[in-house]
Amino acid sequence: MSSTMARTRINHALHRALRAAVSLAPLAVLAPGCADFRELDQSTEVELSVHVDDWRDEVIYQILVDRFANGDRGNDYLVNHDDLARYQGGDWQGIIDRMGYLEELGVTTLWISPVVRNVETDANVDGYHGYWAQDFGDVNPHFGSLATLQELVREAHRRDMKVIIDIVTNHVGQAFFYDMNLNGVPDINLQNNGGAMPVRHYTEYDPDFDPRRIQAFTSLGEAGPAPIIFQYDPATNHVPPRPALFEDPAVYNRKGRTYDFDDPDQLLHGDFPGGLKDLDTKRCDVKQEFVDVYAKWIESTNADGYRIDTIKHVEYEFWRFFTQRLRQRLAEQGKTNFLMFGEVFDGRDDLLGSFTKHEILGDNDLIRLLGRTIDDGPTDEEQIAVEQECVPDGEPLTGDQIDSVFYFSQHFQAVRDVFASAQSTDRIQALWQSRYTNWGTEPNAMGIGVAPADMPINFIDNHDVSRFLFNLRDRPAEVRQALLHNALLFVNTAQGVPCLYYGTEQAFEGGNDPANRERLWDTGFDTTGPTFQWTKRVLALRAAYPALRRGGTNVAWSTTHTGDESDAGIFAFERFGSDSGGSYVIMVFNTNQVHASSTSFEGTGMAVSAPPGTVLIDALSPEQASYMVASDGTVDLVVEPMKAAMLVPDTEFEPGI
Repeated sequence: MSSTMARTRINHALHRALRAAVSLAPLAVLAPGCADFRELDQSTEVELSVHVDDWRDEVIYQILVDRFANGDRGNDYLVNHDDLARYQGGDWQGIIDRMGYLEELGVTTLWISPVVRNVETDANVDGYHGYWAQDFGDVNPHFGSLATLQELVREAHRRDMKVIIDIVTNHVGQAFFYDMNLNGVPDINLQNNGGAMPVRHYTEYDPDFDPRRIQAFTSLGEAGPAPIIFQYDPATNHVPPRPALFEDPAVYNRKGRTYDFDDPDQLLHGDFPGGLKDLDTKRCDVKQEFVDVYAKWIESTNADGYRIDTIKHVEYEFWRFFTQRLRQRLAEQGKTNFLMFGEVFDGRDDLLGSFTKHEILGDNDLIRLLGRTIDDGPTDEEQIAVEQECVPDGEPLTGDQIDSVFYFSQHFQAVRDVFASAQSTDRIQALWQSRYTNWGTEPNAMGIGVAPADMPINFIDNHDVSRFLFNLRDRPAEVRQALLHNALLFVNTAQGVPCLYYGTEQAFEGGNDPANRERLWDTGFDTTGPTFQWTKRVLALRAAYPALRRGGTNVAWSTTHTGDESDAGIFAFERFGSDSGGSYVIMVFNTNQVHASSTSFEGTGMAVSAPPGTVLIDALSPEQASYMVASDGTVDLVVEPMKAAMLVPDTEFEPGI
C-alpha cells in the first residue's frame, strides 16, 4: 500500500525551488554524486538459480530500503533527516554492509521495498517508499545502481539468504492530471459562489471517483470525458511513465480517486488516493507488459520472489495471467520455486484467501465477497476463453493465482484483539479453521510446492499500520515488552512463514505512516537489547524444531474466558505431521494480562496427541520445567500472564537455545 497520501498538490513556487535543488530528467539524474543508472537496456542478464528448499523454513525480514542503512553517501541527494516523509539516505549498499546484523538475528529472507524509479516528490512527500512508479524499467537512483542491486542478491545468496522484491501492478505514480475545465493546466479550484449552487472544491490531480470516467465541464455544463495531460516536471520526476505503453491514455481507467473501498467499481478501477493512476489491468497489452517488466528484473538480478502490492485492487484474471506466465518464463531459464505473495489490506479472511484459490473467480465473485448482491456472471469456461485471447499461442490458462497473502485477518483478530487487547482466544481457533475453506488448499503448478492455506504470511505490524507498541503506549514499559515478546513468539511458531518488520527487534514504537518508518541506523544496530535477544532466541528455536516450520496444526485449547476463570487467555496448539519428520511441539500461550492461567477448566484438561507417559520439556523455561502426558492423554500446566510455554518431547529437546 502506498505511503502518505497527498492532500494538496505541489505549487509552482515549490516546483521552482526543487528545480534549483536538483534536475531530474526522465532518463537521467543530474545531481551531484549521482549518475544515469538506466542499465536494464544493456545486456545485464544473470544466470538464474534456485536457492530455496522449502519456503516454510524461511524467516522474512521487511526492509524499507531508505530507512535501514546508508552505505553510499554518493546517492544522498534531497535527503531531509528532519522529516520522515522525505528521503533519509538508506540504500542497497547499506543492506550489503549490514547483512551480518541480519544473520545474527536469524533472518533468512530479505524483502526489500520497490526498486524502480519513482516520482521524486509530490505534495511535500517523497517517493522513498517505492510505490509511486514512474519508470518500471529503471532503478531508483537513491538506492544505487543495478550493479549494486545485483551484488546485494549475490551477497545474500553467499550467506544462504534469499531476496524478495516488492512490486506494484495496480497503478503508476502521479503521472497526469484530468483537464476538467479544459484550460490545459492543472487546477485546484473552488466552483460556484455558494448562492443557488453550493461551493464545490475540486482538484484536477485527484478528483473524486466518477463511474462514467472523470467528466469535463464548461460554463454551459458537462462536456464529456475529461482529457488527461501527462505532467512534465523533471525536477520532481513528474514525467510520462515508462515503458512507452504507459504513455497511452487508453491504458488507464480514468475514473478518479477511490473513496469507498467496498464499492467494487471503485476498488478495481479507481485511482489510489493521492493521485496514483489506475491501470486497466484487463487489457492484454497491460498484462503482457507487466510480465515482461517483472520477468526482466528477475533475469537481471536472480532474486527469489515477489511481494505484490494492492492485490485486491486488481482483477482475478490479471493474477491468473501474471503468475502463470511469469512462472513459465522463469522456469524455462532454471528459476523455479519462485514465491509470489501479496498484500490484501483487509480483515475479511474469505476475501484474502480468494486470491489463492484455483476457482475461476471473476468480478462478480468479488462483488459478492464485498457483501453486494449480483446475478451470476459468465461460466468458468466462458471466463477462461476470454482471458485466453491474451495468449492465443501460449499454455492454456488455469485457475492458479498467487502463492500466499499477508494474514491480515490474523493481524486484526489475533495479534491486535487477543495478544494486545486480551480478548477471547476462541476467535483464533475459528479463524484458523476457516482458512481451509477460504484459502487455496492445493499448490500452484510450477509454484512453490506448498498449498497457500498451509503457509500464510504471519506478521505483527508493517509499514501500513502503526507499530504494535504504539497501540500500547499508555501501558507500563514491562507490560508493553511482555506483550510484544508474546506476540513475536506467536507469529514465529504459528503455521506459515513469519515476516518481521524492520525495527521490531529494536522495539520501535512509531505511529501511523510515516512515524512507523523510522531510521534503523539511529539504533547503532545494537544486538544487546532485550527484544533483539528475544527475537534471536525465538528464531533459533524455530530453526531447531522442524515441527515449528513444516508441521500441521491442531488447536489443543482455546477459550471464551477473559476474566477470573482458570483458563482465561489460554491458547494452545500442537505442531506435527509428516512434513516435519516426526518432530512434535506444543505451544501454550497465556494472553491474559492479569493472572496466571492453566490448561484446564472445571475438571477438564487439555488433551494432546502425544502418547501417555511422554515427558515434555518447556524449551522456554530457564529451569527446563518438565511435564508428563497423563494416562488420560492430557497435560496440565500453569502459564504466567503474557507468557508462553514451548513443550517438546525430552528426546527432541535441544538445550542451550
